[in-house]
Amino acid sequence: LMYLFTLFSGVETKPVLTLIEDELEMTMVCHRPEGLEQLEAQTNFTKRELQVLYRGFKNECPSGVVNEETFKQIYAQFFPHGGDAPAPLRGAPAPPPALSSRLADASTYAHYLFNAFDTTQTGSVKFEDFVTALSILLRGTVHEKLRWTFNLYDINKDGYINKEEMMDIVKAIYDMMGKYTYPVLKEDTPRQHVDVFFQKMDKNKDGIVTLDEFLESCQEDDNIMRSLQLFQNVM
Repeated sequence: LMYLFTLFSGVETKPVLTLIEDELEMTMVCHRPEGLEQLEAQTNFTKRELQVLYRGFKNECPSGVVNEETFKQIYAQFFPHGGDAPAPLRGAPAPPPALSSRLADASTYAHYLFNAFDTTQTGSVKFEDFVTALSILLRGTVHEKLRWTFNLYDINKDGYINKEEMMDIVKAIYDMMGKYTYPVLKEDTPRQHVDVFFQKMDKNKDGIVTLDEFLESCQEDDNIMRSLQLFQNVM
């Protein structure tokens, strides 16, 4: 998710002071997103931060919405392993074989991530959807972050996580990152990890993980709790 934040905010390409100066200039000449005050009230971002994010969002997505294919391409731009540098999104030639492999590796996880951002299941993500999720992941409470993560794993949106859903997400993450680890992970490593975590989370052994079970198990795991702090001071 850091990759998406970096792209839409522009923090990787400009120093912070330059961003602030540009933003002050932008308030004089650029169109504000509709409902800016409402978004400020609904999220943990300031008006200035929302303007910076909106500028980056519109730069990558001039139509104001992101479909899944564009989302995957944006995500692939910041996937940190393998291949040559990605070509520009708009009017780009076919990617080289190395990049095609890289896109395929990240594509499945990006699909699940897109579905989590697309809360209304319309097949597109608006700026409001993007900043609402980003606000939770960067500055939400522990419970808010864990609820959002639960929604990511609950692929069919029935209110529960079954073992197959957990396996699908974990395998997608391993497909994206696992082959670049050292030592190289064995093919059955995702299954082994899912077996351990699902058994730990399924407190009453009924074959599904409820939100309450998920929240309790995650808060008992120090590694998971530390990972929730990664984005705390990004903006």
